[in-house]
Amino acid sequence: MAKSITSFTCTACGATHKKWAGRCDACGEWNTIIEEAPLSQGPGKGLGAARGKTIPLSGLGTSEPPPPRACSGIEEFDRVLGGGIVPGSAVLVGGDPGIGKSTLLLQATAALAKSGQHAIYLSGEEASAQVRLRAQRLGLAEAPVRLGAETALRNILTTLDAEKPDVAVIDSIQTLWSDTVDSAPGSVSQVRSSAHELVTFAKRSGTAIILVGHVTKEGQIAGPRVVEHMVDTVLYFEGERGHQFRILRAVKNRFGPADEIGVFEMTGGGLAEVTNPSALFLSERGQPVPGSAVFAGIEGTRPVLTEIQALVAPSSLASPRRTVVGLDSGRVSTILAVLEARSGIPFAGLDVFLNVAGGMRVHEPAADLAIAAAVLSAREDIALPPEAVIFGEISLSGALRPVSQAENRLKEAQKLGFSRAILPDAQKGEGIAGMRIDRISDLTSFVGEMFGAG
Repeated sequence: MAKSITSFTCTACGATHKKWAGRCDACGEWNTIIEEAPLSQGPGKGLGAARGKTIPLSGLGTSEPPPPRACSGIEEFDRVLGGGIVPGSAVLVGGDPGIGKSTLLLQATAALAKSGQHAIYLSGEEASAQVRLRAQRLGLAEAPVRLGAETALRNILTTLDAEKPDVAVIDSIQTLWSDTVDSAPGSVSQVRSSAHELVTFAKRSGTAIILVGHVTKEGQIAGPRVVEHMVDTVLYFEGERGHQFRILRAVKNRFGPADEIGVFEMTGGGLAEVTNPSALFLSERGQPVPGSAVFAGIEGTRPVLTEIQALVAPSSLASPRRTVVGLDSGRVSTILAVLEARSGIPFAGLDVFLNVAGGMRVHEPAADLAIAAAVLSAREDIALPPEAVIFGEISLSGALRPVSQAENRLKEAQKLGFSRAILPDAQKGEGIAGMRIDRISDLTSFVGEMFGAG
């Protein structure tokens, strides 16, 4: 049998002894030594007999004020972070190559520095001269940002410990290497080790660390997922190369709402924030045309109106095409199946193309009814009412389910000049004064009311 290992600890000073004694040799107290069982009883070496310090515990109730935040002055950037950067937090920013990550963070760092924050920008992908050229192009050459180019983790931590900045940007985490890890920069071991050291430094020193992360071809941040678990906030920079709009989306935020978005427009002078994205996404809508439906959505805490465009055309292929941009393709296939099974509208032999105007990506189920409306409008060649917005979730039975924050959606639509809304019959609320509300119970009723017999 395995030998049981016990230890003897003094209750007065905490000194550990190999055997019991009447008097503690460390503090001189009598009858204070007690026998304690080891922390680990399982097979293997385990933790052994040594014991650690007792952690001070407290209750859930607290009178502490919320953590202070450093605002950059870029409202869209601060909105996604939940109101600004929290001292000691770790933020991970990912996005496709060339989407504008470095440009945005350089603008944010310069704005923070101008507001009185001690900000450092460390680049591992570009030389300092290249970053200075970008700063000159953006008109930020006079900003009091401390700039450096380094990839050795030990040198970076030594510099941050000496400078003690309020905010530090590391561009990017995949270029860093630690001399204690025997692998190339960008490997799983190096990324995990570098992220752990930087996050630990942020918590210990109070410096807010912003890390840039590369993404894979699937759009996920490259490296181990443990990095996303270690940091406090994960932001994704989205956008299509052919569009000038960029979406900064929070997929994780310990200090604010997740799924919050910030909208930017790529210009010759950098990224310009868009304070009213709904008006921008709908700015190019002209005369009513078949296949166009306006969806009133919610992104985080912000209502956003977007245009969903559809095209239905005869197919010469054995398997008709289903091309979807900005929407969940699986959700679209489900909606088409429900239309065919519950409303008797076939899509066999027809190609279906769907797109969200402006490069926006819509993920919430509330867009189901707007997607169905756009597809039916394109198939029947009948334009939807131009003054109407549509939202609602479609169940597999064909019933329409209510969605959250309907009042905020309707207020945003009314603010942009829409006077009619089509939504589920089960949706709670009285509606908005001066706005016509059409409540529909199921998909079959919607098809009959908007497009006749289908």
